[in-house]
Amino acid sequence: MGQFDETVKFNVDESRAKHVKEILTNVYKTLEERDYNPVNQLVGYLQSGDPAYIPRQNEARNQIRHVDRDEIIEVLVRTYVDSEING
Repeated sequence: MGQFDETVKFNVDESRAKHVKEILTNVYKTLEERDYNPVNQLVGYLQSGDPAYIPRQNEARNQIRHVDRDEIIEVLVRTYVDSEING
């Protein structure tokens, strides 16, 4: 059996998750300030990895480029699931 038959465990620790949330908050606010649709822009970035979806203003592009997209997705999914379960 090859390496693709085994489940890989991925985990972002809480301090790192807090850091990612702070960056996402800055990016989101910056996108709003620039009159972009923040959700659309973030989805474009997460799907493509192209930082051009994120403006340079407020260091948003610099910040998001220093975070692995997998970490961002995990934080987003975890935050969504936690809010749905814990109300």
